[in-house]
Amino acid sequence: MIADALRACLSEDDAPERLPSENDLIAKFDVSRGTVRRALQALKQEGLIEAQHGAGWRRAVPGAERRTLVEQIEDMMRAEMTVGEPFLSEAKLCERFNVSRVAVRSALGQLHGRGLLEAQPGKPRLVRALPEPRSDS
Repeated sequence: MIADALRACLSEDDAPERLPSENDLIAKFDVSRGTVRRALQALKQEGLIEAQHGAGWRRAVPGAERRTLVEQIEDMMRAEMTVGEPFLSEAKLCERFNVSRVAVRSALGQLHGRGLLEAQPGKPRLVRALPEPRSDS
């Protein structure tokens, strides 16, 4: 029932890019979280939707490149940044990549751990090194 309703919604020309949250679907259909998750997984298996870390479920784009947030940020760094310059704020990264602050903080943690960014108390992060070129580029 839930999967059918979402499938019908996704097939419309003006279908939304993002699906309602699990909590919204639970309230709308008056079902359990497990029921909602099974419906979402069914749509994922059909290739109609995909999970975006920190941003929920969205309509899948056939043939679209599937890159993690870290990969997207690395590509941006290679194209637009130089070593020693201030890095974008968390708020700007959230806006640019349309993801949550939790997702941005997780990605920044990975970039810090790899030595690409440097944090200074009370100051903006700095680009410490640029990522190596991607092998699939």
